[in-house]
Amino acid sequence: QVQLVEYGGGLVQAGGSLRLSCAASKRSLNFYTMGWFRQAPGKEREFVATISYSGGSTDYLDTVKGRFTISRDNAKNTVFLQMNSLKPEDTAVYYCAAGPVYGVIANRYNYWGQGTQVTVSS
Repeated sequence: QVQLVEYGGGLVQAGGSLRLSCAASKRSLNFYTMGWFRQAPGKEREFVATISYSGGSTDYLDTVKGRFTISRDNAKNTVFLQMNSLKPEDTAVYYCAAGPVYGVIANRYNYWGQGTQVTVSS
């Protein structure tokens, strides 16, 4: 069992930055693909970014490429999402997830955090 907790959400003006962290407990994340997803009010949950267990492969939602960066520190059992040049349309609850298979599909991830709210004002 993996327990995930997200940190770092908040309110920021458009053009600003936030750094989300996802800390794991009870089990090492070293062999898990990690992903970030988000869900805005009235919308379905969508993929944002993913990183392989080694950190050697990453993938992003097209609309966040060049603005968001996913990274991980396996020694600290933590995954990060650096978000720059934020836009109002980035407003959502952001979730981190862990799974055994690299990919962008939510149902391939077995473990989920409780989510952290990110609000970008215009």
